[in-house]
Amino acid sequence: MQTHVIVGAGLAGAKAAQTLRDEGFDGRVVLVGSESDRPYERPPLSKDYLRGESGRDAAYAHAAGYYDEHDIELRTETTVARVDLGAEEVELEGGERIGYDRLLLTPGAEPRRLPVPGADLDGVLYLRVFGDSDAIRERIEAGGPAVVIGAGWIGAEVAASARTKGLDVTLIEREDVPLTTSLGRELGEIYGAIHRDHGVDLITGAQVEALEGDGRVERVRLAGGRTIDCAFAVVGVGVAPRIGLAEAAGLACDNGILTDELLRTSAREVFAAGDAANAVHPFYGHRVRVEHWHNALEQGPAAARSMLGDGKPYDVIPYFFSDQYEVGMEYAGYAREWEEVVFRGDVEAREFIAFWLHGNRVVAGMNVNVWDVTDGIQALIRSRKTVDPAQLRDPDVPIESLASR
Repeated sequence: MQTHVIVGAGLAGAKAAQTLRDEGFDGRVVLVGSESDRPYERPPLSKDYLRGESGRDAAYAHAAGYYDEHDIELRTETTVARVDLGAEEVELEGGERIGYDRLLLTPGAEPRRLPVPGADLDGVLYLRVFGDSDAIRERIEAGGPAVVIGAGWIGAEVAASARTKGLDVTLIEREDVPLTTSLGRELGEIYGAIHRDHGVDLITGAQVEALEGDGRVERVRLAGGRTIDCAFAVVGVGVAPRIGLAEAAGLACDNGILTDELLRTSAREVFAAGDAANAVHPFYGHRVRVEHWHNALEQGPAAARSMLGDGKPYDVIPYFFSDQYEVGMEYAGYAREWEEVVFRGDVEAREFIAFWLHGNRVVAGMNVNVWDVTDGIQALIRSRKTVDPAQLRDPDVPIESLASR
């Protein structure tokens, strides 16, 4: 009987285990995770779960009995200490060794730490797991001014949730405009205005110099001497892929675990998926590492099919979403460079679609409070067709028609 081991019991790992069973694999499936909870989805941690509007059950990837019912050995609170490629075994902390015929690494990512004095004070919080969200929620419910450091997606969503719950919130961003790395200046300014309109004190172009307080964080000091008082601080300055196991095992790594288009690593029987996988993407012609929920949802199953010898090149167009206040958005594509952003709809009312153009081809699109257009945007991206910006701006021209012309 073959044994397939999955290291990392997040969404990618859980969906890979499900796919192995759905595709008819009748061998042993072992899913190993260091958290005490069974696999769950992380987007609610900065949104409805953080605000107390939903519980853990809504976030779990599967019902409580799913893993037993499908003969999946879910090993929670279990850490893999080493991967032995030569012996084709994983070694758990404590010494137990599990042999594998195929191994899937879905270790995810971890928050980057703020490298300043005072970063270890009580009340300096990060967000990655249920326990982190619980801790932030407790602080929100206790009240007092909050500081969020980093206005990327996690920071912006936490700031929006805290403000929605009535707290005074200061959002600090190192760049001149929030979300410039993901969206560019024009869209970043729109999101900055959304937060300011909701009463957030957004400070941009600011460098955090230290966190100060007597045993617990009481204020944040910026370069130049300005200080902001706070009851707690949430740090959201990005994540780093967890590649320690892979590197120690001798797998090729560079900004993640390197894989081919079938999600196979430099070791033939070892695969990787999710936040930590830096995979060759056939559509883009280069490696892409995606840290979003949808990628875990899709890439885990794709890796499982490759483990079974039935894989196809993974060429899913990246997609993510964000909800902040009453503003919901969906983004599709992968825009590393562009010449123009074209808008369709009412930007001031925050009901619009934005298209990123490179060589008059749409490389990404984002719909804000406009729905059921993602499929058309993705078709337009995949078509690689040149488009007339005037037609992109015209709401009477169906997006799907531009992809078929």
